Amino acid sequence: MIRTAALGSAATLITGALAAGLLLAPPAAAASSSQNSGFPEALGVQLAAARAAATGVEWKDCPADWGFEAPIQCGWVKVPLDYAKPFGKTIDLAVDRIGSTGTKEERQGALIYNPGGPGGSGMRFPRRVTTKSPLWVNTSKAYDFVGFDPRGVGHSAPISCIDPQEFVKAPKADPVPSNEADKRAQRKLAAEYADGCKERSGEMLPHMTTPNTARDLDVIRAALGEKKLNYLGVSYGTYLGGVYATLFPTHVRRMIVDSVVNPDTDNIWYEANLGQDVAFQTRWNDWQDWVAKYDSVFHLGDSRAKVEAKYQQLRAQAKANPLGGVVGPNELIGFFQGAPYYDSSWVPVAQAFSAWAAGDEKPLIEAIAPDMSDTKGNAASENSNAVYTAVECADAKWPTSWAKWDRDNTKLNEKYPFLTWSNAWMNLPCATWKAKQSNPIEVGAKRGLPPVLIVQSERDAATPYEGGVEMHRRLAGSRLITEQNAGSHGVTSLVNPCINTRVDAYLLTGKVDAKDVKCGPHATPVPPAPAAAKSLAKAPASALPAQEELPAVR
Repeated sequence: MIRTAALGSAATLITGALAAGLLLAPPAAAASSSQNSGFPEALGVQLAAARAAATGVEWKDCPADWGFEAPIQCGWVKVPLDYAKPFGKTIDLAVDRIGSTGTKEERQGALIYNPGGPGGSGMRFPRRVTTKSPLWVNTSKAYDFVGFDPRGVGHSAPISCIDPQEFVKAPKADPVPSNEADKRAQRKLAAEYADGCKERSGEMLPHMTTPNTARDLDVIRAALGEKKLNYLGVSYGTYLGGVYATLFPTHVRRMIVDSVVNPDTDNIWYEANLGQDVAFQTRWNDWQDWVAKYDSVFHLGDSRAKVEAKYQQLRAQAKANPLGGVVGPNELIGFFQGAPYYDSSWVPVAQAFSAWAAGDEKPLIEAIAPDMSDTKGNAASENSNAVYTAVECADAKWPTSWAKWDRDNTKLNEKYPFLTWSNAWMNLPCATWKAKQSNPIEVGAKRGLPPVLIVQSERDAATPYEGGVEMHRRLAGSRLITEQNAGSHGVTSLVNPCINTRVDAYLLTGKVDAKDVKCGPHATPVPPAPAAAKSLAKAPASALPAQEELPAVR
């Protein structure tokens, strides 16, 4: 914010020059100078946006191997790798769209989507139209639905930290350490992963920040010919939205942030992950209570304590003798954390667990075991994890003292054991990161920003409720919709008329309630009758119900 204010006069001058068609293709001497000396980033993004507005997007049928059928179209937007060097190296960002389904008079522009991660691709967003998702029928009449792969993701200059086949190979070590030797082994793996990121993607790493992705978002807006941004961000996408609103408040037309990352600079990102451990345990307990309620269906115990005991029995068995030779405790946590994430995973996770308890390991193995022949899918998984790590490590300075990591996670694990150590090892590469780490941006906008709609469930595991409250406090004029007594991640994709009607009204009219709103919960999952559940448990299993996007902040 300070940087933007300080550049006020210069920005005004350069905008006028760009409008006159100047500086879009600088002479060689100027390009060389800018690469060496650097531009202010606020000026760099104006230059990039002006070039993108002049160029636009050349929309074509999507490449066949991308998996997006007509009438979805794909294209590219060129952005600087480093906005301080806008005439230096560039990268191409993949974008796709589907046109609005309404009349010309109904059309209100493009709605751009980010599903979170960091590391998630938004390219599936137009499919909400082709699949006729009932929640989005009204909105799709007014907006083109636009998705994109953020920098480093998917088709947009993808980064990598390890060979994808090695990344998915199983079983891996139990994330819950039994002794100091286990911790030393995990520390070694984390340091090697950080080294691998530097070796395989070193040029990209310093620029894999949320502010740069927000700048990319503004360039995409310009390339689409949109004067202002309409945006829907979920999970990490809410932090991206908050940063965008801070850097470009007057460029926002409509913005919804759903399942919100706490944007406090002290929370990004070390504390955010510690907070997740507490929230995941809470939601894990909710799921166990639900399983116990339906003991007549699942036969896993009629109390939370009994369900937990059965889970620990499964972990112990898988540690001693991995299921199918590939499913150990590490793989189990990756599967079971789907239940705290999404209510839609409650039934299938419980069914696979129940089948194991009845003596049938096959559903768990089929759901969890990696497919080593799926090289494309494995590469996508590795890339997603690489981007997650790169962005979180680049956005903020992380503790480098192992003693602090050990002390904090050992203490947390005493009360919140479900995810604590697994989460610690996932983020530990940031302690030995080999590239520049920034200071988090101070998110907040008090002038020039229209009302932002914030949607948050009270018991969200991945992005605890406090995040929505803090974002609301920082974005002047925003409105907070709370889904009470609920905890599924990604609220706008769920059927809850109290929320759905307000999302539609906001996107279609810009109107928000006069004050914050509290909605009741969406419907709690109900398992099939025992006979049907037994039949389903024996059927071939997919990993989890298909989510429209990747799980977000993990």
